[in-house]
Amino acid sequence: MTNLRMGQRKKKPSKKKLILRTFLILIGLMVVSTGTYAYWLTKKAEEAANNAYDKDNTRLKSDLRESVVKPMTDNVSILFVGIDDSEKRGQGSEHSRSDALLLATLNNKSKSVKLLSIPRDSYVYIPYVDRKDKITHAHLGGTNATIDTVENLLNVPVDYYYRLNFDAFIEIVDALGGVEVDVPYELHELDENDKRTVNLKPGLQTVNGREALALARTRKQDSDIQRGERQQMILAAILKKASSVTSFTKYDNILEAVGNNMKTNMTFNEMKSFFEYIKGGMPNVESLSLKGNDDTSTGIYYYQLDEPALTETQNILRAQLGLTDSNLVDNSGETDNAADSNNAEGSGYNSDYKSNYQSDNNNNQ
Repeated sequence: MTNLRMGQRKKKPSKKKLILRTFLILIGLMVVSTGTYAYWLTKKAEEAANNAYDKDNTRLKSDLRESVVKPMTDNVSILFVGIDDSEKRGQGSEHSRSDALLLATLNNKSKSVKLLSIPRDSYVYIPYVDRKDKITHAHLGGTNATIDTVENLLNVPVDYYYRLNFDAFIEIVDALGGVEVDVPYELHELDENDKRTVNLKPGLQTVNGREALALARTRKQDSDIQRGERQQMILAAILKKASSVTSFTKYDNILEAVGNNMKTNMTFNEMKSFFEYIKGGMPNVESLSLKGNDDTSTGIYYYQLDEPALTETQNILRAQLGLTDSNLVDNSGETDNAADSNNAEGSGYNSDYKSNYQSDNNNNQ
């Protein structure tokens, strides 16, 4: 198991840019402003953005910010949270574990982006339960619990977030009429609800949303690094199909899929501000990773982060946001932010978190 886990720390960093490109293309779709159809599409985009806006989350700004940021002029950060809210878990979006965490920090002056992938099994302090565990479990307390955990870990503010579920992935692929991928081997995998079996033969073929998700998630026949490569291959296929002229008339279905299966604290006008980052082409993107070591000493796999390397990453992110270098941060959780989060009762937190956490943690995942 350790050898397989080591793979996820060796992913090719450049491939992470595809995730950011997909996000920026979606933003670009939302700001099209010429032609009759484009005008209608823009209104459709605004409607989708309004549906995706998380009105219940009252978190107006990060506690690490003195004032609310303006993406048109300020350096900002965006946390992308992919969640597993399948029926198998018996939990809704606010009770699910995170399946993927990516933090993008954007520098307005240089129009550059630093993209950090956070391994889901990283052993970190979770403020809301006042203990350390896998970062994937933080989302059992809701989006704000995950944000607090990431802020406490990296000592940088999280200004915006996008939370997407598996349905968003499936519906986007289906809205595009499927995507062409090279399936590496014969696959027999249960669907996202562990109900129907998805069967695929090896070779180049067009797959639908459910088939694409099964291919992206399977862990049975190869390593974590190959799993990551499959996911990037599928994202590249989505990007290629979405960028094609023949897919233009399907953008409304894509936007509807996103609006129905995504939550964000970013308004439509704030989304449009990010179009500046792609007006002259894709921005300069640098991928970052968190160094660490595999730990199975307790019988449960954890990814133990390297503290000096973590501090270095903190300082890189803070410099990208125009903040001062971090002092050596106590990542054991003895911070003011941890205390504030642990007592939080505001919207965006799951009040049943501790019972959900205990129940889920007993599964040793």
